[in-house]
Amino acid sequence: MMHGLRYSRQCRRPLSPAPASFASIRCLNSGEFSVSDACSLLSSSPPPSDSSTWNAAIRSLADVGDHAGVLSLYLRMSSPSSPALPDKFTFPPVLKSCAHLGNLNDGARIHRRATELGFATDLFVSNSLISMYGRCGDLNSAQKVFDSMLERNVVTWSAMIGAFTDNDRHEEALSLFRRMKERIRPNRPTFLRVMPCVQRSEDADDLCKLIARMGLDSDIVVQNAMIVMYSRCGRVGFSRKLFDGIANKDLVSWSSMIEAYAQADMFAKALNLWKDMKLNGVIPDHVNVLGLIRACSNSTMASVRHAQFVHAYVIRSFYQRNVMVMTALVDLYVKRGRLRTARVVFDGMLERSLITWSTMISGYGMHGFGNEVIQLFDRMNRCLRPDHIVFVSVLSACSHAGLIEEGQQCFASMTSEFGITPRPEHYACMVDLLGRAGKLKEAQQFIERMPIEPNASVWGSLLGACRIHPDIEIAELAAKSLFELDSKNSGRYILLSNVYTSLGKIEEANDIRALMKRRGVKKTAGFTVIEVKSKVYKFLVGDRSNSESDLIYEELDRLMKRIKEIGYVPNINFSLHDVEEESKEQSLYVHSEKLAIVFGILKLDPAIEILIQKNLRVCGDCHEATKFISKVSERRITVRDSHRFHHFTGGFCSCGDYW
Repeated sequence: MMHGLRYSRQCRRPLSPAPASFASIRCLNSGEFSVSDACSLLSSSPPPSDSSTWNAAIRSLADVGDHAGVLSLYLRMSSPSSPALPDKFTFPPVLKSCAHLGNLNDGARIHRRATELGFATDLFVSNSLISMYGRCGDLNSAQKVFDSMLERNVVTWSAMIGAFTDNDRHEEALSLFRRMKERIRPNRPTFLRVMPCVQRSEDADDLCKLIARMGLDSDIVVQNAMIVMYSRCGRVGFSRKLFDGIANKDLVSWSSMIEAYAQADMFAKALNLWKDMKLNGVIPDHVNVLGLIRACSNSTMASVRHAQFVHAYVIRSFYQRNVMVMTALVDLYVKRGRLRTARVVFDGMLERSLITWSTMISGYGMHGFGNEVIQLFDRMNRCLRPDHIVFVSVLSACSHAGLIEEGQQCFASMTSEFGITPRPEHYACMVDLLGRAGKLKEAQQFIERMPIEPNASVWGSLLGACRIHPDIEIAELAAKSLFELDSKNSGRYILLSNVYTSLGKIEEANDIRALMKRRGVKKTAGFTVIEVKSKVYKFLVGDRSNSESDLIYEELDRLMKRIKEIGYVPNINFSLHDVEEESKEQSLYVHSEKLAIVFGILKLDPAIEILIQKNLRVCGDCHEATKFISKVSERRITVRDSHRFHHFTGGFCSCGDYW
């Protein structure tokens, strides 16, 4: 029996009145019998001997999205007591269901069965195998199927490109697309699969020229995808030009442009466009509402007031029963630092999906509440079976909370209890778990024992651990692999440079920064925002654009003197490298985090929590300084950076310096 396959609830429902004949299942598509009736027929009568009957029921369940039911029927069809054997029409919908469920173990077993029966080389079965392996994160197996095929059609190439796309292997997807267009004519689905991988303007322009030559540039679905693609390349103005050029905009057009503004962190424009959409008589659906919520969630310039505005619209428009919308609201409040409100929304939901649970679990993890994560995960297991996304949330939370034993048990249970094959992101979490705890050698050995090739996330976790527990040998090993896999990511270079600096190897640190310049890698500019009286203010390092800058710097100077008196020592490792020691210390004082906090102290009532948000990881010196600031000012300060939340009170941080 195949591990992990379950009978759907529909398949257990008894028929009333008496069951019809199996031949009548073939009438499913005509509407004579419901899908649940078909399942009941199969469970309450002797099993049919012809595969076409099974295939009809399997296809019907697949069409309505009952993927667990599909696998249940396949299991019974494949049992020794069944007189029918799967054929080449059986495997594609069953593999599709494995893909939707992320069920790699069963997908691999079905692949072996298809091979035994001689159907694995069928073109349609092979295409389904590529898609299944891609969706389940096993790119090596997908590539093996692709490479072994003697015949390939446009669906084959598109499936393999989609496999790379689904796993964020954008360069490989683009490279394969270039190979494909030399051999076979791409079609509309091919372009839609490859466009999410485009991040350079020149690649976007080349793709659009080819789309125009094929006469697809007037296709509204393609146009909508182009809007998002150009915004990803940093050309949101051109995205707006494309949007304005669409004569008959559909709901997706408006959603795509809203998403484009969201990607560019232009929430005000996203909100205004959403209002324009309604003024143009276009009634938003749940997809548009989701787009607006996500724009608010991901924007550094959106305020809590904006979140409340969106929440109010959801209530007025009766979307409280829409699981996706309510889940997005939970995520919105988590990212705006309102964890209690997120939990109120979560607890008030009548129905919760796996994504809902994962979002709330991830929220607790981001805020450093590891024990709450474990409790919520245990509660979820009593009503739903976790998937690979939930495990990423739990493992990440264990890593940030220092719950080593719990994290290791959770990782082991993925395969032993739930039949889920770990993906690269799960391995990255485990490396992070061990590395943060100072077990760098164990983390390195863990990578060496991995059954799959470690990706940039895995090596990045190891290098990140070396930032906390400096180890030159391991840091250089991780960096070497990272520079091969992810050579344009400035964060990798900065991390290695900081490791060198922390060990006093200034010359080596400068060499890494020089390497960045030679390779044209630019560091992302850091900034911090703070909301004061429903208005969002943005600060850069050394910023004097605020009208009250003189007052801010006067208060900052007094504050830095006070915290030095009680033990704060500036960590000049986080300052510029090419200036004198005294200047290094001064440069630390004007980091954007400190400026935003001082502005909050000046402008917010002492009873109000100061909440700032940084687009990058919080500076190590600023983290230490904020602990002292929270003590001398007697203020509650919350810092949200690109990775997590830090809650400072009375000289302590919720992360326990474990970040």
